[in-house]
Amino acid sequence: MVKVITSIRRKPGMAVDEFQRYWREQHPAVVTALPGIRRYVQSHVLPTGYRKGDPPWDGIAEVWADDTDALRAMTRSAANLAVQADEARFIDRASMGLIVTEEHTVLDGPAGPEAVKGIEFLSRRPDLSVEAFQEHWRTRHASILAKIPGLTRCVLSLTRRSAYTAGRAPIYDGVTLMWFASPEALRGAAASTSYADAVADRPAFLASSMPPFIVTHEHVIVG
Repeated sequence: MVKVITSIRRKPGMAVDEFQRYWREQHPAVVTALPGIRRYVQSHVLPTGYRKGDPPWDGIAEVWADDTDALRAMTRSAANLAVQADEARFIDRASMGLIVTEEHTVLDGPAGPEAVKGIEFLSRRPDLSVEAFQEHWRTRHASILAKIPGLTRCVLSLTRRSAYTAGRAPIYDGVTLMWFASPEALRGAAASTSYADAVADRPAFLASSMPPFIVTHEHVIVG
């Protein structure tokens, strides 16, 4: 399967709770009408993520389709026009970021009801090829992530190679998704030597040692 990750910011002036409520309660009606949708997950930034101002994103939406043909049919459908029209009610569509990805699972444990999901948006080091970046991420870096205490599930969403054709450059080269049983478990993980090792490895393949990061709670709408 292929997965579309859409990075979302709320409309300017819209309250966070209003944005999250509309997204969770009203918007799924149009998204679930898309032809060929196989899975749909929303990840909303935790209230604590706004203590020091707005985070890089208010959340992400993940939509899965069987393959690229199914994805094309989905985006060309009348139902997708309805999705876009509804997005304009609560999303700053001008700032939306979208990548089409393939998943690489590092850990496949359960995510309980109190779980939090850390989302890291990655841009590769400019001197690295896409192949070298993905190879380091899937092997060396993933092996470090797997050792982080309290990490129950970890998925790497690699931007598909087709995003780079004809000189194009995607908004991100991929996204790391990490689940922890609770906010406390995430804080404990962040203080670990394994997490420090992961941070130390970033300059080997990333453009920034501090990539954009949000902590969220996920809502599985179709799963």
